[in-house]
Amino acid sequence: MPTETQLFVELWVSLASLLRSYTAAHGLNGDRQATVELGEERIVVRHADRWLDLVRTGRNVDWKRDDGSSGVLELTAAGRLKSSRGEEEMDMAAEAWARELMQ
Repeated sequence: MPTETQLFVELWVSLASLLRSYTAAHGLNGDRQATVELGEERIVVRHADRWLDLVRTGRNVDWKRDDGSSGVLELTAAGRLKSSRGEEEMDMAAEAWARELMQ
């Protein structure tokens, strides 16, 4: 049985993988490509002048965008991202971020 720490590390890697996949998919209609940098506690996604910076501390994720927006999310054991507005599947959040970055 994985520990809680191991679980959130695996979910973190999964989130980076989803971001890679969705940014690649959104770049298919042109020569647009994003970079996704993964570290144990940080994911940075860049496309042109746009970027998304995610920093994980345990289950908590602080995010910042190039437009000055930011927020705090919580990874759940079910693989969702929880905010003050409710929970969202990780893949749906990753797709929305990728779509915004790749516009």
